[in-house]
Amino acid sequence: MTTTTDTTVLAGEQVNAAGALLALLTSHPNLPAPNIRLNPMQVPGTYEWTWGLHVALHDRLDHFEQWRTALGLAPSAVDQGHRGNTAWLTVAGAYSGVPIELHGFYRLGPDAER
Repeated sequence: MTTTTDTTVLAGEQVNAAGALLALLTSHPNLPAPNIRLNPMQVPGTYEWTWGLHVALHDRLDHFEQWRTALGLAPSAVDQGHRGNTAWLTVAGAYSGVPIELHGFYRLGPDAER
């Protein structure tokens, strides 16, 4: 006899992240529109996972900075990376008790130092 475990994720498990998304967009309606998706994320400072917000902005670092400031995420917490001619800034925190990751992607010029 084979036993399987049902690993179906229920939509209701995303309610807190969806509520935080609604609060975020309602609180900051005049910020540039990012790409947002709900993702499983580690709760900061724990080994637990929950649904969180992945917020991405492309080609405009000023838009990343506007969002970072609005979310109250420290400039000193921003990490950077690059691969090929694509670079990114990333900072993580929480909003309305939900984990959030803010990403800003941009292209490096042909003469940019790496």
